[in-house]
Order: sequence, then structure tokens, then C-alpha cells
Amino acid sequence: MDLETLLAKQEITDVVYRYARGIDRLDFELVRSCYHPDAYDDHGAFKGSVDEFIEMCEGFLPRWTATMHFMGNVLVDEIDGDSARAETYAVAYHRREATLDTEGKDDVFGIRYVDRFEKRDDRWLIAHRVVATEWRRVDPVPVGGARGAVGVWGTRDGNDVIDWIMDAQSATP
Repeated sequence: MDLETLLAKQEITDVVYRYARGIDRLDFELVRSCYHPDAYDDHGAFKGSVDEFIEMCEGFLPRWTATMHFMGNVLVDEIDGDSARAETYAVAYHRREATLDTEGKDDVFGIRYVDRFEKRDDRWLIAHRVVATEWRRVDPVPVGGARGAVGVWGTRDGNDVIDWIMDAQSATP
């Protein structure tokens, strides 16, 4: 394998990981930066442009207390000039805490991101994405779940540990 191919594979893999961070931290500009402006996204119930996808995410994702997209196997193959295919196995966790008014649940999906990446302006980004669902599990979350227990808990409001860990003065909350 030549150096150019290795660099392409690494850049594509980094895009996949940045996408997960953007989705889970509700950083929609980071999510947008993973796609070409004219990209198409098919998440099953949603099909449309990247702008429409971001708009849908802005309304849908804040309904969850937390999400975590664990990216597993990332296979980048069929690199052909400025086009490549990538398949990423993932487990997408969605947590909604129970309240006195709403039932809590963990909605967990085993999925594959099947992507066509294109290199434009010297950058590999998603041009076309299809999310294939392999399995789904829904578990109840009782009132008074573990959120807030001992430890540092992630946030999705710009004050997450990733936002302050590099600053030695604020490395401890």
C-alpha cells in the first residue's frame, strides 16, 4: 500500500470519528464539516441533504439526555482516484432519563455507516451516506437513574471535559 492510500484511509477514518464526536456533543458545525456541502444522507427515517440532516438533528438529538456513537470497524476500500467507499460498524446509544412525567429508556442500535467519500479541494469528506440498521434494543431506565453519581459526567452544552481538559487551571471541575 502506498503512502497516499494510507493517508487517505487515515483522513477518512478521522472524519468518521469527528462525526461521532459532533453528534454526541451536539456540535452541529463539527458534524457539517464531515460532509461536502452537496452531500446526501439516508438515515432510514430521514433522507435528504446535509443541511436538512443537521436541521433534523438539532430538533431530535436534544430530546435525549445523552448519546454515544461507538465506532468500531472502519473499512476503507475501493479507493479510486478521488472517490472511496467506507463501511463503519457502530453501536449508537441513546439515553433518555426517566422523570415523573416521561418514561426513561435506552434505545440502542447496531448499525453500519456505508459511505462514499470524495476528495475535493484536497479534503476527503462524505458525499453520500446510508445508515443500515442491523439490530435494535430498547431497555427501560427507571426514575432516579445513575446520572449525577460519582465521577465526571459528560455534557453537551460546550462545557464538556473535552472543552477544558487542556487548560491546566481548569482540569478539575
